[in-house]
Amino acid sequence: MIVFVTGGARSGKSTFAERRAAAAGEAVTYLATAQAFDAEMEGRIARHRADRPGGWVTVEEPLGVPGALQAASTPTVLLDCLSLWVSNLVLSDESDDAILARADRLLAAARAREGLTVLVTNEVGLGIVPDNALARRYRDVLGWVNQRAAAASDEAWLLVSGLPVRLKPSPLAPFPSQGV
Repeated sequence: MIVFVTGGARSGKSTFAERRAAAAGEAVTYLATAQAFDAEMEGRIARHRADRPGGWVTVEEPLGVPGALQAASTPTVLLDCLSLWVSNLVLSDESDDAILARADRLLAAARAREGLTVLVTNEVGLGIVPDNALARRYRDVLGWVNQRAAAASDEAWLLVSGLPVRLKPSPLAPFPSQGV
C-alpha cells in the first residue's frame, strides 16, 4: 500500500506521515533525503531525528532512494521527502527524463513491497511562478513526480494548516458526465 502525503511548508505533512506510519503497528524505516549544507539545515535534520520514535530504523539517502526503499527490511517505510530528493537530483545535473525514470523505479519498488510505504512531498505549484529557470525547472519536475506518485498511491492526503484533507480514495463519487 502506498500513502501519498503532500502540502506546503510547515503544513504538518511530516507529523501526519509519522502518525500514519506508526498506526500500522509495525517496525518502520525512516528514509530521509535531506542533506545538511549549512548549520540551519543541520538543526532541522537534528530536530527530525530527535522527534522519531527510538525503535525506528533511519536510513539517510539523498540520491539512491529507489535502491534504499528496495533494501528496507521493515514492513513500513516512511520516505521524507520526495521534494528534497528531486532537489538533490536536479542539483546533481540529472536530466528531467532521468529524474522521472528514477521516480518510476521508486514507485515500482513501493508497489512491489508487501508493507506500507508513506511518501511525503511538498506541493510547490500553488505559489507564484519562480523568477529563475532553475526554480521553474524544479517546480515543474517535482510537479510531474508528485502527479506520478499520487496516481500510484492507494491513499492521498493534502495537509493545510495542520488539517488533513483526504484526496484519495475520494469521499465523493466521480462527477457524472454532462454529455457535452
